[in-house]
Amino acid sequence: MRSRAFRVFSALLLAACGGLAGAADFTGPDSCKGCHPEAYDAWMKSKHARATETLAEGQKKDARCLSCHAPDQAEQTLAAVTCETCHGGGQYYSPSYVMKDPELARLVGLVDPSEKQCRTCHDASSPSLRPFDFKEALKAIDHWSAERARKQQTRADAAPSTPAPATAKK
Repeated sequence: MRSRAFRVFSALLLAACGGLAGAADFTGPDSCKGCHPEAYDAWMKSKHARATETLAEGQKKDARCLSCHAPDQAEQTLAAVTCETCHGGGQYYSPSYVMKDPELARLVGLVDPSEKQCRTCHDASSPSLRPFDFKEALKAIDHWSAERARKQQTRADAAPSTPAPATAKK
């Protein structure tokens, strides 16, 4: 079994070499689906997955519109707001050994989306401006609660049960 230090070093070296080579680091939402099926399903039902469908034909060619409705179109095969639009390109954090180590995943590119990041599109310059409440918006795109609950239940089911303490009789 490899040590954590070796895994960290390997992942950082891979990220550095890949970055120097200029390779695209987007893997696409299907690469997330295998390990995060609930998150993928929630995303597929979201407005983000269908962001370009709301655009008129002329808008689909307008860089100003695409900067929010398909921001990573050049790097991805899918024109939409995908997992990697919010979480960063997954080439270096998507391997399972990296994802099992949250610190390492963040070191090599996994992003925890912030209000500031969301407001790059959900702001006053949007032509269809609606009030944007970050906390409410997070609830609308919640794609982690069901998955976390399932994983916690799986861990609880796998944990060895401890017998109840014996009560002493008097």
